[in-house]
Amino acid sequence: MKTILIFVSTLDGKVTKWGEPHVRLWSSHQNQDYYKKVWNESKLIVMGSNTFNADPSSPSPDHQLIIMTGHPDKYKSLEISGQIEFTNESTVELTARFKSKGYEQMLVVGGAHVAASFLKEQLIDELWLTFEPKIFGTGGNLVTDGKLDINLGLINCEKVNEQGTLITKYAVLKK
Repeated sequence: MKTILIFVSTLDGKVTKWGEPHVRLWSSHQNQDYYKKVWNESKLIVMGSNTFNADPSSPSPDHQLIIMTGHPDKYKSLEISGQIEFTNESTVELTARFKSKGYEQMLVVGGAHVAASFLKEQLIDELWLTFEPKIFGTGGNLVTDGKLDINLGLINCEKVNEQGTLITKYAVLKK
């Protein structure tokens, strides 16, 4: 199963504007269209509870949304079998479960803690990163605390507007 981490970032590496979790308020419509297309094509989507709470996703029979949280019982009333699930499984357990179910791809969409946990366990195969030509100075980072040493190889880079928004795809070079 291919696991893809997808994010949008400023040129100074911020994935939130001054801590505001709503990326759509500052990212280009080209990035938003791209993200929507990738989302719609994905059967299995993983996110953290902070990402879900910032912009709750509507249930859809076309997607299995997995929300990682330390307190899945808190969200029991929001679960919909086969569409929205809350779990406190580790990234390794989660990946193994869906790999054994025959899923070909898992899209990891946020947040920083979830991204870091997948990267630490070397479970990410590709990083799809949109660079917006902005600098915020203060904001959230792609990953949180901890030391990582991950090498990437560029697969593709596309300039999608006159401002210089770049949609890039990188392979994670496994050691």
